[in-house]
Amino acid sequence: MGPGRLTAHRWSREPRLVLLAVPIALIGLVTAVDILAPASVHLGPFLVAAPAVTASFAGPRLTACVGALAVLAQVVVAAVRTSLVDLNHSFQVITLILMSAFATAFASRRERHERQLTALRSVATAAQEVVLKPLPQRIGPLRIASIYLAAQSEAQIGGDLYAAARTERGTRIIIGDVRGKGLEAVGDAALLLGAFRGAAHRQADLPALVTFLEGTVSSDLDDPAAPEIETEDRGEAFITAAVMDIPDDEPVLHLINCGHPPPLLLRGGHAGLLETRHPAPPLGLTEFVETDLSAETFAFEPGDIALLYTDGVIEARDQGGTFYPLAERVIGKAAKGPAALLAHLRKDLLRHVGGHLGDDAAMVAIERVPRPW
Repeated sequence: MGPGRLTAHRWSREPRLVLLAVPIALIGLVTAVDILAPASVHLGPFLVAAPAVTASFAGPRLTACVGALAVLAQVVVAAVRTSLVDLNHSFQVITLILMSAFATAFASRRERHERQLTALRSVATAAQEVVLKPLPQRIGPLRIASIYLAAQSEAQIGGDLYAAARTERGTRIIIGDVRGKGLEAVGDAALLLGAFRGAAHRQADLPALVTFLEGTVSSDLDDPAAPEIETEDRGEAFITAAVMDIPDDEPVLHLINCGHPPPLLLRGGHAGLLETRHPAPPLGLTEFVETDLSAETFAFEPGDIALLYTDGVIEARDQGGTFYPLAERVIGKAAKGPAALLAHLRKDLLRHVGGHLGDDAAMVAIERVPRPW
């Protein structure tokens, strides 16, 4: 067990010990007041709150101990005020034993559920590391940073995707968004990422690569072994993507946009959209829309930063329903490089939505590093 796990384990115990003071203090307070109260006043039933509260944060053993302490306190009250065989106190003791047993069973069930949730989170983290591999901070003449923000706190990966691949002459990057959610979206994202990583360095030009990716997505939709998709829903099964090719020796980038939000180009304190004149349809929809795939070229000079993102960023809303103004929030924030830019955007985006995103969001920032002279 590494030092990180030891620290987490220690922190998980300390808050529980602090919280344990609450039910113990409650037992002491109720016992003292019940002994000193008039004969007509019975506070014993309030003791059941002690094991009930303990079950909300502690395991079955600790809950059972607090329950036993509450029963012992009730016995002491009965012995001091009347007798152990007094009918009223006897029923209170029996009821407290039953309720303590119920609280212990609840604590056991809650603890088992927490272990299962921890295991699922570990699996999600492993899946993220396999499917959505972290991008290297440096590829050729490029500095790169990336972030993935899941809408659900328990999830680590969803339908948003990104990847980078090195070729003989440059770097190819993809960012995409699978329509839908859940495991099916994760599977589609994994399929596209695998196809990109396998073909990015083999396809001679960008249109050929995108054609291959389109064929992969379309063939998956037509797979007889895949879950059936209603005819009217087939037009809704697609992946938006922006695929970029950045040569090492030319201050340009080549882009094919398949129905994805256009990237931003940050240069000299200004931000502009890289909008293609002839955008392609999303991957998986070529049978519905005929298109001639062609890459468009944009200037990408040393010091420039290209910001790729998914619609979960620009469609994020604040409490008043206002969309996140990404183009405004990046102005003047690119001077310190891609990593600092995304750190700022992450903090600013979560502040805009009040800490909870309505959809997964991914961003990739790419800077062409000036050549040393």
